[in-house]
Amino acid sequence: GIARTLPTLPIRDERVREIAVAAAKGGGGLLGVGTAVAGATLGVLAVQARRARRTIGPRTTVPPYADGRYLPPGTTVSRGTSLRLAVIGDSGAAGLGADSPETTPGGTLAGELAAASGRTVLLTNTAVVWARSRDLEAQVDRVLHVRPHVAVIMIGANDVTHLTRPQHSVRLLGDAVARLREAGCEVVVGTCPDLGTVRPLSTPLRQVARRMSRELAAAQDIAVREAGGRLVPLAELLGEAFEAEPERFFSSDQFHPSAVGYQACAHAMLPAVLAAVGLASDGDVPALPAP
Repeated sequence: GIARTLPTLPIRDERVREIAVAAAKGGGGLLGVGTAVAGATLGVLAVQARRARRTIGPRTTVPPYADGRYLPPGTTVSRGTSLRLAVIGDSGAAGLGADSPETTPGGTLAGELAAASGRTVLLTNTAVVWARSRDLEAQVDRVLHVRPHVAVIMIGANDVTHLTRPQHSVRLLGDAVARLREAGCEVVVGTCPDLGTVRPLSTPLRQVARRMSRELAAAQDIAVREAGGRLVPLAELLGEAFEAEPERFFSSDQFHPSAVGYQACAHAMLPAVLAAVGLASDGDVPALPAP
């Protein structure tokens, strides 16, 4: 059970332990944002959040539609049994900010999976812009109809921005992974990104967002592994790159990734996706795409 996983966490991350235990037990409302906002008043954070929303601006675009068949390179006709790939989650999973279907996370993963396997990949994406963990249940309902071989989940950023209690978010994610695994689907989860890399966020809001998103990602790690899924720590793998080159990795709204940012996310998750279908070993180190 959950007790087997907890000792692997660093001792200093006691709050992550508390979140994971509360999620596993269906814990109530004791764990909110209190420790994350220590040293910063809620009033200051609220003002900075309003300024950040104005800078980011309203959504004026939609993600590219990437569903469909992805053929191995050099082929024009689908042959044999297809691999079914599902993508579930929020605007990051949907690819808001990408400039083509092929540069969304799902499109990139489907193309790479087709090339690696030599088989046609059928991509189904049920991700919804601004979705939170509470929306995973309905998305899982939809993808189970296509009986995917592997599902990729990207979720968590909107749970942080909406101040959703982390134990609630973690429990819902664990439930979604468990349902997919019970249906025979392999699951790869890209954990919550580091919101401290978002430039429109000012200090101290940036530090609070960083701590909350990192804590949520660490707690997601525990829940997903416990449910039988594979983890890709996006904040650890990509946070430094996004922070160092925001003009390259973020889209024009400075919040959602650009095509390059999404391809980096997809390539970070690709080894786990390949391992899920038996084409790689777990633990392969992902590499960022060349500039």
